[in-house]
Amino acid sequence: MDVTGISQLEKKWLATLTWTGRNPLTLLGMAIILGLVLIALVAPLLASHDPLRVDLPNRLRAPDREHPFGTDEVGRDIYSRVVYGTRISLQIGVGIIALAAMVGTLLGLTAGYLGGKADDFLMRAMDMILAFPSLVLALALTAALKPSLANAMFSIALVKIPVYARLARGQALVLKEQEYVLAARSLGAGLSRTLFRHILPNSLSPILVQASMGMGEAILIAASLSFIGLGAQPPTPEWGAMISTGRKYLMDQWWYPTFPGLAIALTVMGFNLFGDGLRDLLDPRRRGRA
Repeated sequence: MDVTGISQLEKKWLATLTWTGRNPLTLLGMAIILGLVLIALVAPLLASHDPLRVDLPNRLRAPDREHPFGTDEVGRDIYSRVVYGTRISLQIGVGIIALAAMVGTLLGLTAGYLGGKADDFLMRAMDMILAFPSLVLALALTAALKPSLANAMFSIALVKIPVYARLARGQALVLKEQEYVLAARSLGAGLSRTLFRHILPNSLSPILVQASMGMGEAILIAASLSFIGLGAQPPTPEWGAMISTGRKYLMDQWWYPTFPGLAIALTVMGFNLFGDGLRDLLDPRRRGRA
């Protein structure tokens, strides 16, 4: 095994850890995300009650030792519903970003590499989607289909595809003129091999940054659709749907919409902080100034 290669790898990891340690906000974002993932994985162990269990005698009960976040209008434990909502929200974010990033990256790389009419057609289609505000278009698409969490996720992913398509296209326009790509083409490499073997690996850094920062936005938009009744449907313990119902009781039972709202805020903040840190880490110019 090459000792020099191991040494260089160790130096790279050491430099990364040193840089991360000097950026407390990035560490905070990582800690929040890791905490959310852990909560989602062990939700049945952390939840003190069944999140769907109705207990009418204890409806709208204020926070106490038995119900740390209080109960809702039918006596369900809000703490347990927030814990299970973590799992649902992370699944929403990962599903939306995975679909949008994969489709958008494929379209963008293809358009940038081929150029010509294919590029014009694909980018004009992306421009049509970008002409509408993300939330408004996602709302219209979800309403046109059928109000459900799956349709909301599909609609949000669709309106997010152009972001990744344009980002990947810009990378392809630059990389396809690099010597190693020209050499591969001269040796007979086909379209798929050139894109996925030579261009895509060198385009991942900005795409990963965009994906990490887009997670929080995707979760927020999904919660917004659930808030107006187009996303998750009762009795699913989704944060936006909980806030939608809880807003009716805000004046007297403040805990009902407050804790799901804090969960959304904390999640979005965690992904935004981590995305900012990842962008700085992968950009040598920013890392040099840190």
